[in-house]
Amino acid sequence: MMNRRLFGAATAMAVGIFAAAATVTPALAEYPERPLTLIVPWGAGGGTDATGRMIATLLKDELGQPVNVVNRTGGGGVVGHSAIANAKPDGYTIGVATVEIGMMHWAGLTELTGKDYTPIALYNYDASGLTVSADSEWETAEDVLAAVKDDPGAFKASGTGQGGIWHLALAGMLNDAGIDADAAPWVPSKGSAPAMQELAAGGVAIVTPSIVEASAMIEAGKAKALAVMASERNPAFPDVPTLKEATGSDWTMAAWRGLAGPKGMPEEATERLTEAFEKVWKSDEFQEFMNGRGFGLVWKPGDEFATWMEESDESLGEVMKAVGLAK
Repeated sequence: MMNRRLFGAATAMAVGIFAAAATVTPALAEYPERPLTLIVPWGAGGGTDATGRMIATLLKDELGQPVNVVNRTGGGGVVGHSAIANAKPDGYTIGVATVEIGMMHWAGLTELTGKDYTPIALYNYDASGLTVSADSEWETAEDVLAAVKDDPGAFKASGTGQGGIWHLALAGMLNDAGIDADAAPWVPSKGSAPAMQELAAGGVAIVTPSIVEASAMIEAGKAKALAVMASERNPAFPDVPTLKEATGSDWTMAAWRGLAGPKGMPEEATERLTEAFEKVWKSDEFQEFMNGRGFGLVWKPGDEFATWMEESDESLGEVMKAVGLAK
């Protein structure tokens, strides 16, 4: 009789332990369990790389796991964006999606669109700038336009890949001024940093990335910004006029950046990443980093970011068709 009681008690205890273990197991397996990879589709030293690395650093503290940055460049952004879209949708590979995702398919470079991703949040919006070398004889945006108009083909420009956002910025500016969009031949680059180096080396005469991305060369005395393609001046560069102030043109163009993962990511991972990223975005460290360098701040999570990408895609397609950059 005693043995039966002992056996029953032991069985009950085992069942209780098993039930407790079953209850604890999910907590032990909470996302994320291991390091994450953050893909940056543009080269080291540019604005996308700089903001991506800051985000990775701060996300580590929020997620409790390292976030390793990997630059995947090439193809005018196609290589990196494809790497994000084609990653295993388990929440451990995400990336910085940029405005080019709404342009590359119009240019015939890929079939990818914003609908091929899991949107996490939009975090940045930056206007294009018109920058030339510090020793250039051009002192105003009007000088640049006049020179390109008078001698088409003589002055090369760069800033990103063929058909990329900064290429569109230049083409649109020229088109709005009644100048052929190809009058300043475009030299493709893997991002703004290589383009700025090419400007300093004398390989190109004009670059059109955001003045934030040109700021290092400007501060080093190797470049000067003549205009910003926005409706208002950048508070971090108050002496740089808008294109409208400089030339009377209403043309504006800007890039944006957001975090996204491959389509079909687990809801748990997406929610956790969005929550963690919002804390990062609101943190004093991130706000000071962005504001101190002139990066524009905007916050649109999940569905709002998805809508933003869709609307951006449509408007960019219209402009690309107008300037002959759409296939």
